[in-house]
Amino acid sequence: MITVSPINQNSKSELKKYVKFGIDMYQGNQCFVPPLIMDDVNTLNPAKNPAYDFCEAQSFMAYRDDEPVGRVTAIINKNVNAKNNQKYVRFGFIDFIDDTEVVDALMKAVADWGRERGMERMVGPMGFSDMDHEGMLTFGFDEMGTMATIYNYPYYPKHMERMGFESEADYVEYRIKVPEQVPEKYARVAQIVQKRLNLKVVENKSRKFLKDNYGRAIFDLINEAYEPLYGYSTLTPKQIEYYIDMYLGIIRLDSVCFITDENDQLICAGLSMPSLSRALRKSGGKLFPMGWYHLLRAIGGKAPDVDLLLVAVKPEYQNKGVNALLFANLLPSYIAHKYNYAESNLELEGNESVQKQWDMFDRRLHRRRRIWGKNI
Repeated sequence: MITVSPINQNSKSELKKYVKFGIDMYQGNQCFVPPLIMDDVNTLNPAKNPAYDFCEAQSFMAYRDDEPVGRVTAIINKNVNAKNNQKYVRFGFIDFIDDTEVVDALMKAVADWGRERGMERMVGPMGFSDMDHEGMLTFGFDEMGTMATIYNYPYYPKHMERMGFESEADYVEYRIKVPEQVPEKYARVAQIVQKRLNLKVVENKSRKFLKDNYGRAIFDLINEAYEPLYGYSTLTPKQIEYYIDMYLGIIRLDSVCFITDENDQLICAGLSMPSLSRALRKSGGKLFPMGWYHLLRAIGGKAPDVDLLLVAVKPEYQNKGVNALLFANLLPSYIAHKYNYAESNLELEGNESVQKQWDMFDRRLHRRRRIWGKNI
């Protein structure tokens, strides 16, 4: 018999068990990349995550004979629902053994919880905001994941289809070969774009310089550029401060590029990072005793690949070649560090303008993922 119980989200020990279950599920799997346990615990903790200012959430664990066999978190993002005039409950952080009874019980818990609060449709996997992991893997199960993506077993989407879920949004991911030099045509386009639009590439003097001068502007730009995308949750001032502290303190200066207009206003931001996939696998999601060592080595550039975490371009500058200027400035660093590949991470399948930026590179589509939806 399956029982589903709510997690006390104010209990660090219960949240830790919940997060660790999602890691233990993949023990021995060579493609799974664990999150940092402390990061997921903080994300699920109402006292730590500023998204709780406008979100309501409840995490559930499924048990059989007192043994954990599944987990899921139900989330209502009130801001997105109000913006889109919808009544959606999200499900995220979902993991389960290959058992119909287990997954049915988990999804029933989400549906019941959402219905009690007036929701009419469930969608996921999604987090509180787009800064959280989202999208269930549907293709590429034999490819190692990244720190920014979800890994799941092939039976996950089969259960979603069995339960009558349909596609809400589909994403593609590319593995891009880092060239030995900046392609001549790419460099030429970059020069033309910079001159024609009178753009300037910011000199990355220090992390403090970027944080003080561009920290808020980066996330304001992300809000503006990503606003039209599926399910986007506009970051609040409180969230922005939270993510400035989280990310800008660990970025490599040669892995980011910011572009301004003639008035020094930020119009493009590109953030990348040496891949932490292998370091996270070695750490098992833990910083101690040796996890910090593996992560610091990777952040220091001792990684074979690079992750493209995000690219944001001000709407009026999109489709004007600004991305060429961005990567013409990032590629020399990638080449110097001898990165083999760059991971694009999630791109909406229908966003052809984003995918066209890889046309000049040797790349392959190596993962697909989906956000599922179903009326409740």
